Amino acid sequence: MLEKDEYYISRCLQLAKQGTFAAMPNPSVGAVIVHNNKIIGEGFTAAYGGAHAEVNAISSVKNQALLKESTLYVSLEPCSHFGKTPPCSDLVIAKQIPRVVVGTIDPFAKVCGMGIQKMKDAGIDVVVGVLEQACQQSNQRFFTFHQKKRPYIILKWAASQDGFIAPLHREEQAPVWLSNAYAKQLVHQWRSEEMAFLVGTNTVLDDNPSLTTRTWYGKNPVRIYLDRLGKISPSFAINQQQEPAICITANRAMQSTAHTQYYYADFDQDLVHQICTILYELQIMSVVIEGGTHTIQQFIAANLWDEVRIFTSDVRLGEGIPAPELPAAGTSKRYTIANNELHILHAK
Repeated sequence: MLEKDEYYISRCLQLAKQGTFAAMPNPSVGAVIVHNNKIIGEGFTAAYGGAHAEVNAISSVKNQALLKESTLYVSLEPCSHFGKTPPCSDLVIAKQIPRVVVGTIDPFAKVCGMGIQKMKDAGIDVVVGVLEQACQQSNQRFFTFHQKKRPYIILKWAASQDGFIAPLHREEQAPVWLSNAYAKQLVHQWRSEEMAFLVGTNTVLDDNPSLTTRTWYGKNPVRIYLDRLGKISPSFAINQQQEPAICITANRAMQSTAHTQYYYADFDQDLVHQICTILYELQIMSVVIEGGTHTIQQFIAANLWDEVRIFTSDVRLGEGIPAPELPAAGTSKRYTIANNELHILHAK
């Protein structure tokens, strides 16, 4: 039975990938309904606020009478509480599905085993922990957020062949592009996938980024910048988008406007943990720290990161602003993107 259960949970994981980024801050879940070794229904989590995977899978079954003789496979524990939608565990019970196989328990405090217990109390045969590690990895942002009480943190930068992120002087061009057009488009794709992008004060002053998805279809991320003293005026591009930007500052004279929301931190006291707390309270499940070196290095020094993504160009600057020091990592992979190399590292 276990091998068959693993097969159908692996199908759940395939389905879950289709909703990974649209579902945030909810987890993306895959669900499969099997009757007599035949899949009769499938579903994955809709965009945030929409139906959960179990609801979509159950709705897809043409002959609802078969549910009473079927097994529901789901990559994450069915919810047991009322949120934007009713509890999925209640629906499973109401449909009298006799057996449920769950990939992993939901770490969210309002669920965390209660959905499983509710189904067991209703007489359902519940199996838990099939391909558990893969199911947790499928929703690593969600698990990080609820278990570590902070966003999933990705550090990202581009460096020259000789290890600089920018020249010392920028008289001719600002910003100076080290990554090629394909790499830049990939970054815009990442902006559509992750919940937020964060940059430091100097990055805004030097490069005037908008942090939007200009070359990729999809929603813009939440734009966050650090501005200890209040140097960045409303005229900068980061403050000129439809949705307000978030500024973390020590200057309490700064007041929120339609374009910018201000949150206050003590820049002399463990700033990165304060940033994580602010983003956690704002329900931001993932953030890309895009620069510059000082900002990124603070996260590395605090060991507050989950991934590092580095583009290395074939350009040599000779001198410039040094790239951040690479942290010790668990696993890493390298990819070639035309004349750029992408190096992705994961924390131990």
